[in-house]
Amino acid sequence: MQIRKPAVAGQFYSGKQERCIKELRDCLKGRDVLTELPREIVAGIVPHAGWMFSGSVAGMVFDAIKDIHENVDTFVIFGAVHYPYGKNAAVYAEGAWETPLGQVEIDTQTAKAIIEKCSHAQANESAHHFEHSIEVQVPFVRHLFPNAKIVPIMMPPAEFAISVGEAAGAVIAAGKDGGKKIVCIGSTDLTHYGPRYGFDPVGTGVQAIKWAKEVNDKAFIDYAVNLNPQKMLITAIQNQNACGAGAAAAAVSAAKSLGKEKGILLAHAHSSDVMEERFGQQSDESVGYAGIIF
Repeated sequence: MQIRKPAVAGQFYSGKQERCIKELRDCLKGRDVLTELPREIVAGIVPHAGWMFSGSVAGMVFDAIKDIHENVDTFVIFGAVHYPYGKNAAVYAEGAWETPLGQVEIDTQTAKAIIEKCSHAQANESAHHFEHSIEVQVPFVRHLFPNAKIVPIMMPPAEFAISVGEAAGAVIAAGKDGGKKIVCIGSTDLTHYGPRYGFDPVGTGVQAIKWAKEVNDKAFIDYAVNLNPQKMLITAIQNQNACGAGAAAAAVSAAKSLGKEKGILLAHAHSSDVMEERFGQQSDESVGYAGIIF
């Protein structure tokens, strides 16, 4: 059985079991949910930065899922593409992923069903070797849902993300009829603002970071909450407000195909907020994070 080894353990999160568990617990208790949760959650959007910066936002999504569904059989996790590998969605279709908490098995049946339903989804394990956008979610799954399996899918910001998401939704619906609970997760950060990122259209400073969060991020969040994957892909290209637009759009498409009409924004934060809160430092650069459930 092929085992995918962690690429960013010890960097984005601790590679040591005890320390990793402590970090997860800190993430999961980091923010309170201030809204009523739906009776069923079929999908979510999470950030993928180091846990110090975005772990509490991602934790809110996984914790909300746990509150509603004690058991989840499989998480289909769509990841942002930071290392180009090809044209199609890359499915890790068999084997397992190693985490500091133990291995998480691939749901081969669900992976193959998605591949069969959509020609844009193809088995390609090698595309996942160095990518962090899915990896940083897997310990949350292992910690909260120790018996759950995963289907990791690298998703470029292309229009076919919508059809892959719809295929996943159809597979989830079929599984539900058989008593299987599957949840889709889309992994994306939002606006990468500042000179270091080559994106500072309104200058630098506090007001510029405020614009990134309250205007640029908000455009992407609003399209996500209103289940408009086409607009999510377009605004990401035009306004550089999401690095994993394809992953998020796929999760939204799955939710839409499963009958969801509105998402719920659980949290919206920026790395500059964390820098100021934790270290008392301000920055001309910042990255946005959102936690959304459907």
